[in-house]
Amino acid sequence: MTSRFTWHNAYPSQRSPLFARNVVATSHPLAAQAGLQMLRQGGNAVDAAVATAACMTIVEPCSNGLGSDAFCILWDGQQLHGLNASGRAPAAWTPEYFKGASALPVRGWGAVTVPGAVSAWAALSERFGKLPFADLMQPAIEAAERGYAVPPVVQSKWAQAAQVTELVRQPGFAQAFLPKGRAPMVGERFAFPAAARGLRAIAATRGEAFYRGEIAAALAAAAHEDGGAMTEADLAAYQPEWVTPLAQDVFGHTLHEIPPNGQGMAAQMALGILQAHGLPDVGPDSPEALHAQIEAMKLAFADIYRYVAEPGSMPLSAADLLDPAYLAERARLIDPGKAQVFGPGNPMKGGTIYLTAADEAGMMVSFIQSNYMGFGSGVVEPSYGVSLQNRGHGFSLDPRHPNIVAPRKRPFHTIIPAFLTKDGAPVMSFGVMGANMQPQGHMQMLVRMLHYGQQPQAASDAPRWRYSEGLNINVEPHMPAATIAGLRARGHQVGDIHDSYQDFGAGQFIWRLGDPAVEGYVAASDSRRDGAAVGF
Repeated sequence: MTSRFTWHNAYPSQRSPLFARNVVATSHPLAAQAGLQMLRQGGNAVDAAVATAACMTIVEPCSNGLGSDAFCILWDGQQLHGLNASGRAPAAWTPEYFKGASALPVRGWGAVTVPGAVSAWAALSERFGKLPFADLMQPAIEAAERGYAVPPVVQSKWAQAAQVTELVRQPGFAQAFLPKGRAPMVGERFAFPAAARGLRAIAATRGEAFYRGEIAAALAAAAHEDGGAMTEADLAAYQPEWVTPLAQDVFGHTLHEIPPNGQGMAAQMALGILQAHGLPDVGPDSPEALHAQIEAMKLAFADIYRYVAEPGSMPLSAADLLDPAYLAERARLIDPGKAQVFGPGNPMKGGTIYLTAADEAGMMVSFIQSNYMGFGSGVVEPSYGVSLQNRGHGFSLDPRHPNIVAPRKRPFHTIIPAFLTKDGAPVMSFGVMGANMQPQGHMQMLVRMLHYGQQPQAASDAPRWRYSEGLNINVEPHMPAATIAGLRARGHQVGDIHDSYQDFGAGQFIWRLGDPAVEGYVAASDSRRDGAAVGF
């Protein structure tokens, strides 16, 4: 498989792809090393992924925490499995509960659904892990207790979040994340002893303390004190769901994504539309190639935002949206010379972290967890250091929309792990974090790797575009000037991003070269973050 790529990297980067038989890649090097430690102790890729995920809640708190949600796609050596560990609304959340509001809150307890990440760690470990669950928590506990030096990208996002008044004033936030009245400086030590206590309770009970024990009681008490609706019963009722990943053929391979309530289908739809339209026979950074991708992505998002919610609330199925005939119909709307604003079609018949790990036995794990919008709700339970997501903001209050809020319902979700196979065999576990950049990143990376033959690190380092809304797009500074001019000539309104959370994402990629015990894997880690791909 090595002949697929041209190993020259034409883009500015200080990174080379990593070749190894056992690999972990994520956006913080200490967390990647935590996973590698599990592999060296005889664990497998699931053990590595869980240890990495736990450590990430401590070393990259601007993106995730113990109160995150999570999703996973893994290859167990024989077949793919999907896990949906996104949280459900408290039982009290009805449309009437939010009466008078135009949207669900962005911050505070009114945005918090039951966190699912800890349940994902426990479920993955129980079903596929080799090492004791408590061992997997040890690197995170050590990082929380001893502290660590804050790296540049994490510090930048942390410092910018500290300027958001609505975030800083949430209960527990300043105590946890502004210990000196400000964000830590680059290289300054940050410790989180409350989270160490929480991790010890999680480790000792295989996560039960979080949902049906001391942490659950503390969360419910904190919610009650601050006017939130979450109860111990809401936490106790929660279980993650094993699901079958959706499959869509792209460029001679098959892309797998988690089914709704998430947006993973957007990448599959956009790639299906792009294939039906045809990719211009020009270079990967040409305006013609990027225009076709942007328009395909717009078409996909128009349908995703209109139809996707909990499967039982959707007016159609995932199969309807992925139907090749429907995608071909949508593709005919693309004008090669003009940017457009698209509405949804009618297919009916009648501040996230991503990590990936792989081992020499062939197990590959694609895992993502997130608090959403950086620090999420801003709420931090002080006794156990649980920094809570704000995924409830993803609900609608429009009674006509399938994503309308309802008791114990899961909201529309942005975080999406991905997996690539060919003829039923595993090829790559990958993901690109960053809100609605995620399906856009999936699409851009696969076009570059599968159509243009760019190796994973080069594809990752290449300049990215990001569709916003209407005719608005953003492009990275190292996008060629001629490409930007060509996009503007087609009517795209190219602007800058001024929000630290809304950037161009960050990806991690592990590509299988052949027999994992012989050839191993090639891995890449996004140069837009502090992280690394590590292995042996």
